[in-house]
Amino acid sequence: MLPAAARLRRSEDFRVVLRRGSRAGRRRLVVHALTTDPSEAADVPSAARAGFVVSKAVGNSVVRHRVSRRLRHLVSAKLGTLPAGTSLVVRALPPSSTASSAELGSDLDAALRRLGLLSSRRPAGDVPRPTRPADATPDHGSAV
Repeated sequence: MLPAAARLRRSEDFRVVLRRGSRAGRRRLVVHALTTDPSEAADVPSAARAGFVVSKAVGNSVVRHRVSRRLRHLVSAKLGTLPAGTSLVVRALPPSSTASSAELGSDLDAALRRLGLLSSRRPAGDVPRPTRPADATPDHGSAV
């Protein structure tokens, strides 16, 4: 669950982000983002915040809640990397009802990259390991 300070809760907050923010759409979701300068607006919290819109078009209540839980989990991992004062609204589209968490995560990452909120390079700890050819002899660590 997102902490209270990291959630958009008022309809006015959602409306402002949807109307003034930039938008990036993917197959399963649309991300609206609005970044405000914390020094300009004293009444806007400086931490990144997120809100979710999952309509009845996505599915019944069980499906909608599953989709929102998955999205909430994925966004909570990204909130710390977003610039201060950023507000996100993630709107789930009907294809999100059959999507896995990995598919939703890749769509979220692609949308955040398109909005310029996520770097396109890999994280430092996520370095691909070199592979050995299949015909190579196994290395058991002995020097003899």
